[in-house]
Amino acid sequence: MFWPKKKDKTGANKNNLNQLGQGLILFDTVEEAIQAEKLVKKAGYTCALVAPPPSLRKGCDIALAFNLVEQTALERILQSIPYQQVVPRAGTAPLLDIVQVTQYPRHVMVKAGNMKITYEKESGLIVNTSGGGCPDIPYLHIEILGQRLDQIARPRELGHTLCALMLDRAVEGALEIWKGEEIQC
Repeated sequence: MFWPKKKDKTGANKNNLNQLGQGLILFDTVEEAIQAEKLVKKAGYTCALVAPPPSLRKGCDIALAFNLVEQTALERILQSIPYQQVVPRAGTAPLLDIVQVTQYPRHVMVKAGNMKITYEKESGLIVNTSGGGCPDIPYLHIEILGQRLDQIARPRELGHTLCALMLDRAVEGALEIWKGEEIQC
């Protein structure tokens, strides 16, 4: 029997984007890219935030990868969000599919991109965040420091920069480790 491949947390098969003809939607800001991803996923389409090749970077360092067959539908969905252009995907690198983990005797540090989060192994209490350089990082640090991983507002919901997105990926990885799940991000 042929069973469908296991779906990730977003409900999308991780290999779908690699198996299908892909396009990229380029944006001026990280905030617009994050909003677009939310709208597209809410509408039930498979997409992923990726790093576009350097030759295509004009605004921000994030693009939305999608199945080119769905271009017309996605353009309709994204009418409320400004974007630069839609191009065929070639030579893009995934946006941090790998999360680095450092284990300490009583703490775990999870790094995603230039952002790090450290928490207590037993309680899940966040003891430190570091990295970045984006203007929203001090605010995010204050908002989540001293709270449990499963009780914080997600950094991608509070912030508007690439640093916030990377901190969110680190939080996602930390949550999976703390709950004893296999890292998916």
